[in-house]
Amino acid sequence: MIYRSRRPAPPLDRAIACLWYFKSAPRPFALERVLPSGAAQLVVNLAQDQTRVYDPCDGRCRTSPGAVLTGVRTTFEVIDTDEQTHVVGVRFHAGGTRALFRPPAHELSAADVPLEYLWTPDANARLRERLLSADGADAALDALEAALRAQWREHDVPPAVVAALAAFDRRPQTARVAAVADAVGLSAKRFIERFRAEVGVTPKQYCRIRRFQRALADAHGAHAVDWAAVALAAGYYDQAHFIHDFRAFSGLTPTGYRAGRTAFQNHVAVA
Repeated sequence: MIYRSRRPAPPLDRAIACLWYFKSAPRPFALERVLPSGAAQLVVNLAQDQTRVYDPCDGRCRTSPGAVLTGVRTTFEVIDTDEQTHVVGVRFHAGGTRALFRPPAHELSAADVPLEYLWTPDANARLRERLLSADGADAALDALEAALRAQWREHDVPPAVVAALAAFDRRPQTARVAAVADAVGLSAKRFIERFRAEVGVTPKQYCRIRRFQRALADAHGAHAVDWAAVALAAGYYDQAHFIHDFRAFSGLTPTGYRAGRTAFQNHVAVA
C-alpha cells in the first residue's frame, strides 16, 4: 500500500487542507460506509473512470464519472473497495470550495458532482491524463496541484464566517449559533445564510459533525473504549444524545462502528 498526503503551496493552502494519493493491491469486493467528515473532497478514481454509490437499503448502485466533488455530507454513503485501489484526492478546508468552484457550497452538499460539470470536460480530461501518466505518488500530487492552481480564483471567505469557524472548531460542543451571530454583528438568519453558502451546511450541522468526528477520533485507535467517557469528552450531554447523533451520521451504534472499523477512521465495513 502507498499513501501520501501533503499540504499544497500558497495560495492553494488557504482553501485546501491536504492533497492525498492512495494505491493498493486489489482487495476482495466489499462495501464500506463513508462517514461525514465535515469537509468537502475532490476524489479521482484512477483505477476506473467511474464513481459508484450504493443505496444502503436495497444495494442498488448509482454511477457517475470517475472524478467527483463530494460536498459536505450530513449522512453516510456506501462505496465499494474496487474503486479505492488507485485514488487521488483533495480535502478542503471548511469554506474552501469557493476558490476552485463557482457554485455556493450548499449547492454541492450531499452530492457527488462530476468535475466536468464544474470545470470543463477538457480540463477534467487533461487532469485524468496527467494523473495516469505520472511516475509515482509525488508526481501525481504535483500534477494535481498544478491543475488546481490553474483553476484558482481569488475568493475571500467573509470575516464573519472565518470567525465563526474558529469559534466552532475550538468548542463545537458549547458554541451557540445565536451568540456567535451576535458576536459577528449579523442577525441569526443572515449569519446562517452566509455560513451555508460558504461551508455547505448550517452552523448547527457543522458543530454536530465536528463533535461526532471528535468522538470517532477518540474511539478509532483505542484498544478498549469507554463510550461514556468518549461521549463526555466530545461534549454530549448524555449517552442518549450521543447514540442518537452517532446513528444519525453513521447508521450504526458505537459498538457497531467498532466492529466494522477499518484502517481509516471514516470508513466502516458493511456487514
